[in-house]
Amino acid sequence: MLPLSVKVMSRHEINRRKFLRATLSAGALVMAEGPLGSLARAGEREVARQLARTVEARRWAADEVRRFAPVKVARNRIIRTIVGLRPYRDEGFVVEAERLGDKLLVHNYGHGGAGVTMSWGTSSLAVDMAREDIQRSASPQGRRALTRSPRAPRRFAVLGCGVMGLSTARLLQRRLQGEGATVTIYAKDIPPQTTSNIAGALWFPTSIYDPAVASAKFIEQFRLACQLSNRAFQELVGPEYGVRWIDTYELLVREASLEREPHGGAQLYPQIQIHRNPEQYFGFSHVRQFSTMLIEPHTYLRVLLRDFYVAGGKVVVKEFKNRQEIARLTEQVVFNCTGLGARELFDDQKLGPVRGQLEVLLPQAEVDYCYLAGSSYMFPRGDGIILGGTFDHDDWSLEPDAEQTTEILEGHAEIMKRLKT
Repeated sequence: MLPLSVKVMSRHEINRRKFLRATLSAGALVMAEGPLGSLARAGEREVARQLARTVEARRWAADEVRRFAPVKVARNRIIRTIVGLRPYRDEGFVVEAERLGDKLLVHNYGHGGAGVTMSWGTSSLAVDMAREDIQRSASPQGRRALTRSPRAPRRFAVLGCGVMGLSTARLLQRRLQGEGATVTIYAKDIPPQTTSNIAGALWFPTSIYDPAVASAKFIEQFRLACQLSNRAFQELVGPEYGVRWIDTYELLVREASLEREPHGGAQLYPQIQIHRNPEQYFGFSHVRQFSTMLIEPHTYLRVLLRDFYVAGGKVVVKEFKNRQEIARLTEQVVFNCTGLGARELFDDQKLGPVRGQLEVLLPQAEVDYCYLAGSSYMFPRGDGIILGGTFDHDDWSLEPDAEQTTEILEGHAEIMKRLKT
């Protein structure tokens, strides 16, 4: 008895030959003999050869096995160790408006480990919130107005120049600059010195909230923000912004884990596939494969800041100590995109740090995939192979931990040992 693979190939060859014979026969019946006969027969032979090549190429594509270039995990390949603090709230991020004297204050902070991922989505919600308030206040029925005239130019301030501040500022420019709006960013640090610059930056909205604590209203807001942000990043795919699609593998050990919907909704991840082949997929019994976007933070933030300047934006390097200093700004609408800084500046005691340490290895251009395995992850960026990760709640330390370095390296080295090359 022939093995299954041989059987399938044999049936495929038989079907292909039947198809080619039928094609040639049809051509012979249609084409009459005569001066064009030899030319027709030559054309038939060329068609047959092209069809054969097409069928053969498709057969090889179907039989091709995904090969993974191994990540060279070694201590002597580390080029830097990075530590950052994620601004996390159990209840989820804050996008809401309040009054600060005669100003409108719009909050947009607390995105946990997905600041880059959520940036366009929550910034869009925040800008819409401000615009609706302005329109309502400027209407004849409004009880208060932010300006003397509804048509007067409006001035906007954005606190923070990380990914959230830059995204908010760019959306203000896009949507309101035609109405005479001006935008100024006030920030203690600007790229490349922001926390956003050291993000892993895979488009994957995780470690944002505690499902046991977050409200149904927040979950609805979260899903909408995911959809808006995902769509916005798709418009930026390409080398200019440092955004690209990449195969990603979620490495799981239990069948039940596959029942969990991917973060933000399955519709956001093209080409989802399930694999149950440990020998081929990193030694894990269950693997979910999908496509998502990987962002190069240094490139991305630099270009966002460039776009902000080109559109007439202004940056003022300044650190605020309290709400009173913010109230003294001349801008009528202020957006709070200060991340973890909102804890002290606006007394949000529900906001706290989640410390993350990354090991960055020498770049490997041949590594063209990402993987997620519990708290560990690997992202192949142009500036290096990013290995994570740690999630240390309420830890304010920015000092690298040598023991964590060893744990990260050993964990990823073990995954590579299982890899079939």
